Amino acid sequence: MATSNSSAAKKKLTTKMKAPLKYEEQHFVDSTKPVWSYSLFTDEDIRNYQNGTLYNAYTKFGSHRLSVLNTDGFYFSVWAPNATAVSVIGDFNAWNPVAHDLYVRHDGSGIWEGFIKKFKKGEAYKYRIIGYKGMVLDKGDPYANYWEVRPNTASIAWEITKKWDDAAWMKKRKKNNALDAAWSVYEVHLASWMRPVKNDEESLNSYQQITERLVPYVKEMGFTHVELMPVMEHPFDGSWGYQGTGYFAATSRFGTPEDFMAMVDAFHQNDIGVVLDWVPSHFPYDAHGLFMFDGTHTYEYADMRKGFHPDWNSYIFNYSRGEVKSFLISSGRYWFDKFHIDGIRVDAVSSILRLDYSRKAGEWEPNAFGSNGNLEAIEFVKHFNETIYRDFPDVQTIAEESTDWPKISKPTTEGGLGFGMKWMMGWMHDTLDYFKMDPLFRSHHQNKFTFSMMYFYDENFMLPLSHDEVVHGKSPMIYKMPGDEWQKFSNLRLLYTYMFTHPGAKLLFMGNEFAQTTEWNYKSELSWELLEFDCHKMMQECIKDLNRLYRDEPALHELQFDNAGFEWVDLNHRNESIMVFRKKKKKKKDDVLIILNMTPVVHNNWKLYAYGKTEWKELFNSDEKKYWGTGDVFNPEIACTLVDKKTGQYEINLHLPALAAVILK
Repeated sequence: MATSNSSAAKKKLTTKMKAPLKYEEQHFVDSTKPVWSYSLFTDEDIRNYQNGTLYNAYTKFGSHRLSVLNTDGFYFSVWAPNATAVSVIGDFNAWNPVAHDLYVRHDGSGIWEGFIKKFKKGEAYKYRIIGYKGMVLDKGDPYANYWEVRPNTASIAWEITKKWDDAAWMKKRKKNNALDAAWSVYEVHLASWMRPVKNDEESLNSYQQITERLVPYVKEMGFTHVELMPVMEHPFDGSWGYQGTGYFAATSRFGTPEDFMAMVDAFHQNDIGVVLDWVPSHFPYDAHGLFMFDGTHTYEYADMRKGFHPDWNSYIFNYSRGEVKSFLISSGRYWFDKFHIDGIRVDAVSSILRLDYSRKAGEWEPNAFGSNGNLEAIEFVKHFNETIYRDFPDVQTIAEESTDWPKISKPTTEGGLGFGMKWMMGWMHDTLDYFKMDPLFRSHHQNKFTFSMMYFYDENFMLPLSHDEVVHGKSPMIYKMPGDEWQKFSNLRLLYTYMFTHPGAKLLFMGNEFAQTTEWNYKSELSWELLEFDCHKMMQECIKDLNRLYRDEPALHELQFDNAGFEWVDLNHRNESIMVFRKKKKKKKDDVLIILNMTPVVHNNWKLYAYGKTEWKELFNSDEKKYWGTGDVFNPEIACTLVDKKTGQYEINLHLPALAAVILK
């Protein structure tokens, strides 16, 4: 009996380990021609691709280094359904448009493919496409994982090889990326964070140089995650990466794909998660890109009422087309699969969902139900999120969505779109409007301050103070604040304390942490010289301590998306513009009390009434000298007197500094 079982197990193992037959073992490969008849696709792959369910299309499309019939070279495949001929051109054949013609599949898929022997890694190439009505187009590879450095526009045949050293992070990232974990995100534009030559747009650090400087900085500052503005390949610096042409390629401006991977690896080894900006909403009309790829509207809607973005002078993906959905979902999935990223921030979600986005009456057509939702786009978004969370349950997808569309961050099983989080644009606008006011008038506008909690638990919100708020004449954060220099810095410390204690994840754009005094300029670098001045250096120290407090105090993050984690306390001080709220845990001893004094008035022996806790100590005071505050008003000991034994109400006696926040535990 034992022998029989052993034999059966052995046979099963042998069957399991048996390698599948190679293509050339099943099909004839004509090796006499410049391009060999070869394919990586199965019939199932084709069906999935057309149905929008080929989630790893990057393993089939593009260029792939292979050995066929013991001969090294590269396999190429591209979708061009209305082309009459497609060839590979490059330095290897002196850009000869007829030397290396690809084969069209005979299954009606519109896929062109073939193997070119002795094609070398690092060779630049494009597809010469003879398209609709004989149109001649030279296109980059939509699935290329490496491109020439702009302004050159060819794809580069590459084979990514990278040994990862982030096993420790990957093992625990489910905990680190969970919704009950601290999410303090540092948003970065890689080119302009720091440059070798301050004001030289063409002066760029390499990925390695960025890694050596940025990783220790983010760690020192105490941020839990970094969010990189689009690193996918893009031709124009002035788009900040939001007009992309390479959906599977980290920009070559700073180095190779492996160099970028090494940066991600370094962040992970320092316990910092990595979030990437991703733009599935629109793409530019650059000649080498996706627009009119085969002379027809291949990737974009043909109807410009749906297919053109008036705001960005760019084109909208055709979400009804299975091949396009496979492309986009594969792109998002690629960065999680191959680059170990921890989250994707999806740009301009509102524009994806709404047919009338930035359009006047008559410029858009209602859907079949007479409303403004793009039905196929909505299904694409749900499909994308379901796929990502199915395959990578330890990451987050984050929507940049600025409207009142319901259930953005609720599961699709509950009628939601399935994102993990949503940017809280309403909070950002209301909060900045409030803080811009002269403190004397704030008492008349407390609703701007408190309104966010009326709808906060409708979504899983991230509080963004992003790049969008410090460009285009909006002024840097410090100059949004009223008053003289001291008051501006006090107000800004107060604002940041409010953000770090408000429920939800946090995001702060680079330079905000030390009160950059100019608007962000992508052509330059941050004004690091400001750190020579105490007021800026000490603002940076304040952010460090707020990050530490947010991470170390569970009450500040563990229930940040649960209404059980927040409570307004003592709302009787509206006229004084003093806000008091409690961040809670299950045990009252772990609760944290936040008091925000929004006026330049010192309150000594100020009385606050709260419940359930008899002892409090001051954890944080934004007016401390080490933050460039006065340091004159603080609470070394806090008197707490029982006033109602039945209800457990206590009177807490405090000293409140002007324009400052005090946090108690």
